[in-house]
Amino acid sequence: MKIPQKNTQTDLPGQNIERADYSANARIALSVPAECGGQRLDQILARLLPQHSRNRLQNWIREGRVDVGASAVTEPRQKLWGGEKINVAVAPDERTESAAPENIPLHIVHEDETLLVLDKPAGLVVHPGSGNWSGTLLNALLHYAPQLDKVPRAGIVHRLDKDTSGLMVVAKTLEAQTDLVRQMQARTVKRYYQALVRGIVDRAGTVDAPMGRHPTLRTKMAVVKTGKPARTHYRVVEPFIDCTLVECALETGRTHQIRVHMTSIAHPLVGDPVYGGGTSRVPKGPPFDRQALHARRLGLVHPASGKPMMWKSQLPDDMAELIAILRSEAFEARAIEEDDDDWDEDLEGGPEIIYARGDGESDDDEIDE
Repeated sequence: MKIPQKNTQTDLPGQNIERADYSANARIALSVPAECGGQRLDQILARLLPQHSRNRLQNWIREGRVDVGASAVTEPRQKLWGGEKINVAVAPDERTESAAPENIPLHIVHEDETLLVLDKPAGLVVHPGSGNWSGTLLNALLHYAPQLDKVPRAGIVHRLDKDTSGLMVVAKTLEAQTDLVRQMQARTVKRYYQALVRGIVDRAGTVDAPMGRHPTLRTKMAVVKTGKPARTHYRVVEPFIDCTLVECALETGRTHQIRVHMTSIAHPLVGDPVYGGGTSRVPKGPPFDRQALHARRLGLVHPASGKPMMWKSQLPDDMAELIAILRSEAFEARAIEEDDDDWDEDLEGGPEIIYARGDGESDDDEIDE
């Protein structure tokens, strides 16, 4: 490893930059170990502040929040020689600070000192944003566990769309949040969804197609050649008449990934208002007022114990009821096909109908009684 030459001057790149006043922010004083000589500033900070992600630390450096000696350094790749004094102005998370605690019921399926796992209902927005500055999961978490105001995004490490239901994990400490984010990046967090898609899916498969913003409709995502890698595995759970219940496993976690990927193979989700309309390649499917998508299983390595854990969630009532109807319709359709035998075609006038009781004139209600 090449050790940078010690500079007798105190100047470092970025010392003359104009930056915001961070004097009111909490500050962390650090000393660079000698064995870190020759390493990048962001690498050193990641070692000294493991509770924060590398991406977060890099952003703080670029914002001028990190002083080396008496000078601000805004280049994460700046190499140090060891022994320097570093001062970091910790950035508060604006999304957490601007959110107010709200008494919104949460369905908690697991909780300990490190994390909690919840079952999000359809219709609940995860983060405050344009048009949804209150009534979100983040607001609910701040009310349920006020200490989460010290953790960026109230401990949320991944998200579900507003109208997607199911399991989510929330970190209760900075260390747990950083660990879970790294698990997400390493693709060791296992997320399995059940989705009702239009058309008949006859075999398992994988959609390996990069995703990015739609080239013309910027509020939508799409499969684009210049997009980020995205991979979804799927298998058939149960076929119906004109749609199929599938299980999707995410290898990556792009926005709207399952919805976009299944649409790209001509099987959009039933009820999807964004990606499921306007296509003539598959049947219309049953009516449903949201995308039929539920995060059914969630697996990860516990940040504190190191043990693998898995949680399962039942389908929400609306999806369960729809599937029960589809299952009944499929059963009746199969029964009609099986009963459509040729034996009665050889009988002139058709078969004689013999009633088990009565004279054959009683109505069905009276017989049932």
